[in-house]
Amino acid sequence: MINGKFFRGGKWIGALMRKPRVERERKDFADFYQRSRDNCLRAVLAGTGDRALAEDLVAEAYARAWASWPQLNQHPAPAAWVVRTALNIRVSWWRRRRREVALDGHERASLIEDDLDTNDALLAAVRRLPRRQREVVVLRIWLDLDTRSVASVLGISAQTVAVHLSRATATLRAQLAPAVR
Repeated sequence: MINGKFFRGGKWIGALMRKPRVERERKDFADFYQRSRDNCLRAVLAGTGDRALAEDLVAEAYARAWASWPQLNQHPAPAAWVVRTALNIRVSWWRRRRREVALDGHERASLIEDDLDTNDALLAAVRRLPRRQREVVVLRIWLDLDTRSVASVLGISAQTVAVHLSRATATLRAQLAPAVR
C-alpha cells in the first residue's frame, strides 16, 4: 500500500476501494431524507405559511446536510440538525426580506395548506404566538419530539422548552376558548 492505494494486478485500486463508501453514504442520505423530509417540511411550513417558500427552505437545509453528511451522519440527531438548519434559514430569509421590503403591518402570510389536517382557527392562533413559542409548539406537539430533542433543535435548555410550551398552551387556550363555545 502506498499513499492509501493498493496495487493489484498491475493497477492502482485506491479509487475502487472508496467507491462503496460513497455509494453507501448516498444510500444512507437518501434513506435519511425519505424518513425526515415530511417532518422538516411541516415545521417550516407552520412557521412560514407559504408552501413554496417552505419547500425552498427545506431544500436548502438538505443541501447543507448533504454537504456535511459524513460528519452529520455521526450526529446523535441528524433530523433535529436539519430542522434547526431549516429554521435558521427561515430566520435569515425573513431578515433579508424585512430589509428589502417594508411590511405594512396589515400584510398577512397566506394560510397553511390543508395538508396539515388542523383547523384554521388553531393555525391562526399558533401563527400569532411569539416565534420561540411557535417553534416549541410545532416541534413538541405537531412533530411529537420529546422535550430534550426540542431543546437540542432550538439550542435552549429543556426547562426553557417547558416554560415556552406552558405559556404557548395557555395563550392558545385563551385564544381558542371563544371559538370552542
